[in-house]
Amino acid sequence: MADRTRRAPTGAAVLQPQVTTAIADAVLTELADAGYGRLSMEAVAKRAGVGKSALYRRWPSKREMVVSVVSELSVPMARVPDTGSLRGDLRAVLAGVHEWITHPLLSRILPDLTAEATRTPALAGVIADMIGEPRRARGAEVLTRAVARGELPADVDVELAMDLVAAPLYWRVRVRQAELEDDYLDKLVDLLVRALTR
Repeated sequence: MADRTRRAPTGAAVLQPQVTTAIADAVLTELADAGYGRLSMEAVAKRAGVGKSALYRRWPSKREMVVSVVSELSVPMARVPDTGSLRGDLRAVLAGVHEWITHPLLSRILPDLTAEATRTPALAGVIADMIGEPRRARGAEVLTRAVARGELPADVDVELAMDLVAAPLYWRVRVRQAELEDDYLDKLVDLLVRALTR
C-alpha cells in the first residue's frame, strides 16, 4: 500500500524569511538607485543573491513586488499612539510622517513612485490600496479619537482634515526641500489644532 503521509515541502518550496528579507532589501536599494521604470526582476535577484524564481514565488510581477515591499516598510511607520489629546496625537503623527518622507531610501523612492503612478493607473491603484489607504486609515484614528473626547465636532471632515495635517510638512520637506527649525513641528501642530477646533 502506498505511503500517503504528506511530506514537508522541500527547501525550494518554502518561503524562507531570511531570503524574503534579502529580496526586500534588494528591491528597496534597486528602487532608490534605478527608479521604478528601470528596475528589473533580474537586477533585484542578482543583488539579493537568489534566482528569479525566488521572486516569482512571492509576487506575480514587478508591480506587486515593489508595492508590497514598500508597503511593508511604509504602513508600520504610520504610528498613531493614543497620547490622550488631539495635540499630542497630531505631534506623534507628524513625527511619523517626517520620519517616513526623510527615510534614507524612501525619500528617494516615494517621489519616483508618485511620478510613475501618474503615468500608470494600474500602479496608482495598487499604491493607493496597499500604502495610501492603510496609512490614511491609521491617521483617521487620531481624528475619531478626538471626536470621542469632545475635542473635535462629530461632523468634522476627516478626509479634508487628514490632507491638511500632512500637506504642509510634505510641501516643506519634499517640494521646497527646506530645513526644519527645531520647533517647526510644534508650531505646525499648534496651527493645525487651531484650524481643526474652530
